[in-house]
Amino acid sequence: KLKVANAYAAGLVKERASVIQSKTDKPVRFEISEGTRRSISQWIADPLMSGSEFLWPGRFHERLHISTRQYARLVREWVQSIGLDPTSYGTHSMRRTKVAQIYRKTGNLRAVQLLLGHTKMDSTVRYLGVDLEDALSIAEPVEI
Repeated sequence: KLKVANAYAAGLVKERASVIQSKTDKPVRFEISEGTRRSISQWIADPLMSGSEFLWPGRFHERLHISTRQYARLVREWVQSIGLDPTSYGTHSMRRTKVAQIYRKTGNLRAVQLLLGHTKMDSTVRYLGVDLEDALSIAEPVEI
């Protein structure tokens, strides 16, 4: 349900955007990378986008934006098109990938919690699958 106005203003694609998370009804900010900004800019300029309120409009007039099923189908097709196994990748695993990498590189659970829009650290820990082994490997290099 991402709207054009969430990602585009004053003739430019924003570097960061914010959406209201449906589960918590709270805003979650996210970064829009340079490559993604170029793609969005080209997409918005496409004549098919003329007058669209939503960044990814639906296929039918009664549906203003793509559905979660349509999105999942697109992701499955993209994954197949680059020769990967579509059963190993999905919309949710793609959401998890960046924050999992951030956690692996920094060990900063609070940053991941904020990026995901989680209100409880327990949710973030469960989401990432953090276990005692992870905690010990982060603590190991710290000498006191």
